[in-house]
Amino acid sequence: MIFRQLFDPDTSTYTYLLGDEATRHAVLIDPVLEQVDRDLKLVGELGLTLTHVFDTHVHADHVTGSGVLRERTQATVVGGVGGAACANVHARHGDELRVGQLVFKVLATPGHTDDSLSYLLGDRVFTGDALLVRGNGRTDFQNGNASHLYDSLTRVLFGLPDDTLVYPGHDYHGHMVTSIAEEKRHNPRVAGKSREEFIHIMENLHLPKPRKIDIAVPANRACGHGAPSPHAA
Repeated sequence: MIFRQLFDPDTSTYTYLLGDEATRHAVLIDPVLEQVDRDLKLVGELGLTLTHVFDTHVHADHVTGSGVLRERTQATVVGGVGGAACANVHARHGDELRVGQLVFKVLATPGHTDDSLSYLLGDRVFTGDALLVRGNGRTDFQNGNASHLYDSLTRVLFGLPDDTLVYPGHDYHGHMVTSIAEEKRHNPRVAGKSREEFIHIMENLHLPKPRKIDIAVPANRACGHGAPSPHAA
């Protein structure tokens, strides 16, 4: 398997490129609109064909590159039920998605948003904003629900083998990867916390709203189209 972890410094977003060495088919997970040229250049350099784009959810902090990538490569865009209506496939918990000979299992992990998905491939899981390194996504907009996120973390993701590698959608502190065992033991918001304690923590974060939310959410419901030009008045 070919695997690359890419980073957008403006929004601290991770994009993941995974390719099947046999068929040369590839998927990008959570691409960023401003990084489409970078990502396609790498796909070409590695001799891959982009056949799929997976979004973990409708993002509030950056605009997805999924729609532009579909136009330029005819890739299939995958999102969650209740997310972007323009996705080609609306995946549900337990579905399998095939990229060449790579088989991803879909895990519904709502709570950060109601359409949040994680994608499990062998010993690694791509969690979007549901589970971060020593943290998790906020729950105060886009039908977020702290109780639902608690279940997604403790019942779905923490039910995976301890040695499963966790690749998050963002990191703001220089971390690139963690594991289920680490987060079960060290995640300050959920490790050893009851549902009530977790909800209290999430209700008292008092975070400012994401800088790009007013642009990103409507654009991402259209697969990244409709975002105004950064040079517009």
